[in-house]
Amino acid sequence: MEAQFYQTLKQTVYCHLCAHRCVIGPNKTGLCGVRVNRKGILETLVYGQLVAQSADPIEKKPLYHFYPGSRSYSIATVGCNFNCRFCQNADIAQLPQQRDGVIMGKTVAPQAVITAAEQHQCQSIAYTYTEPTIFFEYILDTARLAREKEIKNVYVSNGYTSEAALDAIAPFLDAANIDLKAFSEAFYKKYCGAALTPVLETLKRMKRLGIWLEVTTLIIPGLNDAPEELKALAMFIVHELGPQTPWHISRFHPTHRMTDRPATPLEVLSNTKEIGLNSGLHYVYMGNVFSQDGGTTKCPQCKSTVIERKGFQITEINAKNGSCKNCGTPVDGVGISR
Repeated sequence: MEAQFYQTLKQTVYCHLCAHRCVIGPNKTGLCGVRVNRKGILETLVYGQLVAQSADPIEKKPLYHFYPGSRSYSIATVGCNFNCRFCQNADIAQLPQQRDGVIMGKTVAPQAVITAAEQHQCQSIAYTYTEPTIFFEYILDTARLAREKEIKNVYVSNGYTSEAALDAIAPFLDAANIDLKAFSEAFYKKYCGAALTPVLETLKRMKRLGIWLEVTTLIIPGLNDAPEELKALAMFIVHELGPQTPWHISRFHPTHRMTDRPATPLEVLSNTKEIGLNSGLHYVYMGNVFSQDGGTTKCPQCKSTVIERKGFQITEINAKNGSCKNCGTPVDGVGISR
């Protein structure tokens, strides 16, 4: 299928889907491994080729302030436009690069995704597990159908999309969790094969477009856990996205091509949470770890528990019409109404 967002000059394709803006020669693919130049036509190799389909708690994305307690029908194709050494889903995200262009997946039409979401009583569809940008055409067709059925659309993304692609999906995109992997250009270049600045620009653009935003940072010992860097990251969220933006800080576990690092000490996660709260963020959560209140939503005013979670399950909600039952302060987010 022909892809979107490209130009051709003398059989060379210039892809404009993401911030890499790949220059692709004949019969070659871009960095994502799933868009190929065939005689000057850029084709997507993963339209409808799903390698994952699952009805998940929305909290698993993680989105804690977007219809908490609901279910999200989650889908993915193979491929990614990053090459993170610490990739948590490398078996599917890095498959085309690791197996010389192999594309796996089950052919699933967009309407079938909508039907499955309805059958599983999902309030949203999440484009997740791998990078949604790289299967953009399929997402756009699916998201349009979802909107007709009043099903929400959610991105779980590295934020490396182009302005044109973001503007095209924005009318149908309700929420996003963006991985802000570090606050260092050097980190992005060395460990992700990308750059920080385009991610920051995507976050700010999503905010302006009215998409509900949450941010995730995987804390890796010795690489992105310096208190001054974490402080700068938290302050970016506060000043550019707003203090109401939830920040999810996740525990690193050795994986993929980064098995030489230890798991993140719990003390580092606790200290990072304090950095976020002291910087002015209203909601900071700890993920990939069991914690007594790491997933608890507290009122930003009176600090009482508004939503209590055990893992991905909600055990108690003390909100009425989107506000704290104790003091009446509005709780930021979408669909917090019980």
